[in-house]
Amino acid sequence: MKKLALITALALASAASAQSLSGTVTVWSWDAAAKALESTIPSFNKKYPNVKVNVVDLGNQNVYDRGLAGCAAGGADMPDVYSIENNEAEVFWARFPDCFTDLNTLGANKYAKSFPAFKWTELTVGNKRYAMPWDSGPVVIFYRRDLYQQAGVNPTAIKTWDDFIAAGKKVNAKFGGKVKMGAIGNGQDDEWFRMLANQNGCFYFDNTASQITIAKSGCVQALDTVKKLFANDVVMTSDWGGQITAFKANRLASAMFGAWYEGTIRTNAADQSGKWGVYPMPASKAGGVRASNLGGSALALPSSSKNKAAAYAFMENALATTNGQVTMLRSQGLVPSLLTASKDAYVNQKQPYWGNQTVWKTILDTLGDVPAARGTQYFQDARQVMIVVQADYIKGKYKTAQDALNDAAKKISAATGLPVAK
Repeated sequence: MKKLALITALALASAASAQSLSGTVTVWSWDAAAKALESTIPSFNKKYPNVKVNVVDLGNQNVYDRGLAGCAAGGADMPDVYSIENNEAEVFWARFPDCFTDLNTLGANKYAKSFPAFKWTELTVGNKRYAMPWDSGPVVIFYRRDLYQQAGVNPTAIKTWDDFIAAGKKVNAKFGGKVKMGAIGNGQDDEWFRMLANQNGCFYFDNTASQITIAKSGCVQALDTVKKLFANDVVMTSDWGGQITAFKANRLASAMFGAWYEGTIRTNAADQSGKWGVYPMPASKAGGVRASNLGGSALALPSSSKNKAAAYAFMENALATTNGQVTMLRSQGLVPSLLTASKDAYVNQKQPYWGNQTVWKTILDTLGDVPAARGTQYFQDARQVMIVVQADYIKGKYKTAQDALNDAAKKISAATGLPVAK
């Protein structure tokens, strides 16, 4: 009886707390991400009926630019909830450490183990958590079942990058070189290098953001693999739009990206339903790590918000509950970061477009294996250097990957002032 009374008292206290929150919460976001957040409003309003949520779709670049301007102006014209990409997050913490609320003061430290460690890396400074993890980009290989089958390629037998290259040779032989195993934006982006470096436990910078580590062995191996893919003629060079055109025209047997690319394939090639599948990215060596991350975002709470309690409650409902994360997965294909989401019934459902494969389970099962990596506030400086160095290495300007990355490290050091790790 006493237990029932206690439960009733707690429920009443919780209801009273929910009823006490009111007013408007303004959220800045972009495109599909904005639509995904909107999809969580009904469940939020069940808990907090007196709070109106206004999600404003400003577009990705505009959110970033207006956020910088608002922080520079001491928090003027900032929303209550701010969407931020992980790679760009540290620009804000480094330049404007007082612009956002330390979420630990609102209780976010209890979610420390609810998300994979790599998602917190760029959102945490010392003991402060400046944003809560939102979606993530676990890397996988998307592949065409029919093209693999015609070429005699078994995707379950591809466990290493050497296996991937051997499969590419079979595809070349079957289709006379008109179908490739992948497309790389060489000269325009260094995404494949970053994905491979991350799986090897290497990145532009170390995880204390104090040294440049791009010339370390894991990155050297990553760049070597990119070159081997070109040297064996199993990949094509193509920009973002060209890659979409290629897979729609049946000229790509595979694509490697963060799992958010699922929606790109499904919406651009609806007529290829049932022909695609997913498998983990190959490892650098047998038994090695087959996980990496590309992309992903978070939500932050500006210090200037006049409705912090309601804003934090909205963030909790959308990001720190399985229902919130899976609602966004269903709505817009945003890949959850919350670890419990992998156990949701929807995640374990067979997806007809993907040949009835349980693709979300395959994808989310890799989350716990993703090595941490920090973009730092210098991410774009390093990326611009590496795009050029990678293209020059593929063209033969450098004798070895080590030579190329030693040069990249010097150039990044000159741009950032950070030392090169010994």
